[in-house]
Amino acid sequence: MTEGLEYLGLFAVSFLAATVLPAQSEIVLAGMVLSERYQHWLLILVASTGNILGSLVNWLVGRFIAHFEGRRWFPVKREQLAKAEGWYHRYGKWSLLLSWVPVIGDPLTVVAGVLREPLPMFLLLVTIAKVGRYIAVLMLASGWA
Repeated sequence: MTEGLEYLGLFAVSFLAATVLPAQSEIVLAGMVLSERYQHWLLILVASTGNILGSLVNWLVGRFIAHFEGRRWFPVKREQLAKAEGWYHRYGKWSLLLSWVPVIGDPLTVVAGVLREPLPMFLLLVTIAKVGRYIAVLMLASGWA
């Protein structure tokens, strides 16, 4: 039962890390890998699923409530959004392959919603980015790299 709660904790921190809330899922994942108590494939699945769903929330925020951008509670600062918009306009949907990058990745996923990136392409590119990042963290933590 405890192990299930630990996976749930990884899911939660991975979900939060994909939003603009401060969370470091890589540290949690690396710690779980180093403990050698968990199945690697399941760690990647849980962390990736949480992180992708968090990015989906960002896309929905951008898609449906962008007109609230000036409000104090809006989850992305104007400067972050402007930077992400620049990346998105310069590189298009392919910039979503950088959705794993701290600071710019989360606003990129919001901008993708604002600019109405089709959901299937959004999910494909974000999935590649997020799963790739967690595989790299797992490999580094377990000494495979």
